Amino acid sequence: MPYKVRIGVQLQPQHGEYDQIRKAVIEAEDLGADIVFNWDHFFPLSGDPDGMHFECWTMLGSWAEITERIEIGALVTCNSYRNPELLADMARTVDHASDGRLILGIGAGWKQRDYDEYGYEFGTAGTRLADLKQALPRIESRFAELNPPPKREIPILIGGGGEKKTLRYTARHADIWHGFADAEKFKHKSAVLDKWCAEEGRDPSEIERSVGVSARSLDGADALLEAGATLFTVGVDGRSDFDLSFLPDWLAWRDEKNS
Repeated sequence: MPYKVRIGVQLQPQHGEYDQIRKAVIEAEDLGADIVFNWDHFFPLSGDPDGMHFECWTMLGSWAEITERIEIGALVTCNSYRNPELLADMARTVDHASDGRLILGIGAGWKQRDYDEYGYEFGTAGTRLADLKQALPRIESRFAELNPPPKREIPILIGGGGEKKTLRYTARHADIWHGFADAEKFKHKSAVLDKWCAEEGRDPSEIERSVGVSARSLDGADALLEAGATLFTVGVDGRSDFDLSFLPDWLAWRDEKNS
């Protein structure tokens, strides 16, 4: 297994006060999680569609200052919302603020309400993917031009399972691929990614495989590990007061697998 098992928490910034989010990210670090993610939306994705919600990248800047060890990032940034050069500069700045702990998660975008209410052109899935294709090399080029450069080579995480485009972009640009699937589907998508790596001249073992999992149960975790996933991320939001009581069980499982 080229990667150790890692456990992430996605603090979905919906239906809670910011003080709750602040306490949860500190608790996740204290308990021993490897990564804390948020997401890049402007309104809740579940529950009351007009409920409380906070912005992604402002939050990551805060997390960079209030944590010391844990990696941080968006699962995932919507490419459509920011110029690629600006996003690279934002990522570089948060990377410095965190002393080299940022993961740049990115995807093509999909939530139409975000686009409509904030004045972005929604377009089609095809146009959004085309925008992502041209943005990724621009982000990489800007990283190389910034002064000072990032603290480290910022890992790029691409989220999504589109087999014709998203997984090809992942093979070309990403350090981490993130999907949502059961073990059988995850194994299939991972095999497609391997095929794109072969076409792109990329060693597939260079790409860490990440999956979203259920907070309350370890059921299926072993099967997903067998299918190739090594980064497991659990999502919580303010409706449970960002309850992390599940986390010790996941961390114990991680430590058992890594021993």
